[in-house]
Amino acid sequence: MILASASPRRAELLRNAGVTFEVVAAPAEEIHDASLGMSALVVGNARAKALAVAASFPHSTVLGADTLVWLDGLPLGKPRDPAEARQMLRALSGRTHQVATGVHLVRLEPLLRMEFCEVSRVRFRSLDEALITDYLARVNTLDKAGAYALQEHGELIVESVEGSRSNVVGLPVSRTLSALRRFANAIS
Repeated sequence: MILASASPRRAELLRNAGVTFEVVAAPAEEIHDASLGMSALVVGNARAKALAVAASFPHSTVLGADTLVWLDGLPLGKPRDPAEARQMLRALSGRTHQVATGVHLVRLEPLLRMEFCEVSRVRFRSLDEALITDYLARVNTLDKAGAYALQEHGELIVESVEGSRSNVVGLPVSRTLSALRRFANAIS
């Protein structure tokens, strides 16, 4: 299997689940069009990544994924700079938001495709400026959707998670393993 993602978090989640894979970063450009809706946007990005890599590895199973934080119907991607990260954390403070991950599995020869979207709900603690500053000093938020990481000092800012915790990290492991089993059975 090939993971079409450069995300160290996704790779770690798969490794910890016992999956053997190779990493090939996808050259696909992510779409940021919120008008597509949460599910269609993350699944579409996951599909584009998987297909871009599968073109070079037609006999391999390729997994593409895309995770975004959603607040008030709009996606929060990776912040451009520390000021935008601070702004995102302020917006999430004391509120519940959704984290959506689109997953696309593809094998070109023989052709087989499967995709899904997993959504978790995350409730943030009320954050004051001192706590935001402390969190930003501890975590590199610039490579994280919504400017936070559940697995990196998440206890400081996250009050609760409804649904898959691994989804919030970047890949819904249980559902992905189930899809990989179904995918392997369909190929054999």
